[in-house]
Amino acid sequence: MKKDSIAEAIVLQVATTNLHFNQILALQKENLYSSLSAAQQEQQGFVFAEHNLALLKKMAVYLPQVIATCNDKVIAYNLAMHVSLSNDLSSLLPMFKEFERCRYRGKLLADYTYLVGGQVCVHHDFRGRGLLKSLYQETKNRTGHLYQLCVTEISARNVNSLKVHQRMGFEIIGTYRDEKELWNVVVWDLIKSI
Repeated sequence: MKKDSIAEAIVLQVATTNLHFNQILALQKENLYSSLSAAQQEQQGFVFAEHNLALLKKMAVYLPQVIATCNDKVIAYNLAMHVSLSNDLSSLLPMFKEFERCRYRGKLLADYTYLVGGQVCVHHDFRGRGLLKSLYQETKNRTGHLYQLCVTEISARNVNSLKVHQRMGFEIIGTYRDEKELWNVVVWDLIKSI
């Protein structure tokens, strides 16, 4: 299939079915840092947090979980997490604790209304086509009027992911280390990027 015809077949939508959520989990599992060699992590990037079906469905109650599908198969996703779910995934507790200390433009993050970029992932066959930006933009289109910022963290080792996020306007506002990784806290100003 030609690249152009693949692009035409890609559909951005919101995950609503168990099939969507299970395909998100399958793509996540393929790209987990623990499933990839160090060389693969460096070349392709990786995701860190492991979700489950119940948590994805709970997240979807609060915010749209944007997916890209091709031939009815999830080939990319952008998970969004409401801050009220900060205790629902133990591996993210250090991130939320760091968010309490972070400042953006002289104010604490808590002074803003923000959503958490829960995780973004693109299947390796579909990388380099601007899907990450499209997924975030679709999330912004569906939620941006309610939030001022999108905040997330990116492992310092995940250089490719950081570069892509910075190209689309994310800024580093903090760095911290937990027991496993050195993290960059990044923010995308949803109002400024209108």
